[in-house]
Amino acid sequence: MTHAELVIQNALAFVAASRSARERDLERREKLLERIQLMRPPNRYLVKTRGGEQLKLDLDH
Repeated sequence: MTHAELVIQNALAFVAASRSARERDLERREKLLERIQLMRPPNRYLVKTRGGEQLKLDLDH
């Protein structure tokens, strides 16, 4: 093999390794998101779901 063929072979091996690592990372993220979605919802008394109520101040007096 010539030097150019070795360089190409190494580059293709690097691309294949990079692709497999990226696919493993995507699978790990999907599993993690599934676990997060399966978690029970937060306590409704601790999470503010509606906007607050604005107090009316009588500033004309």
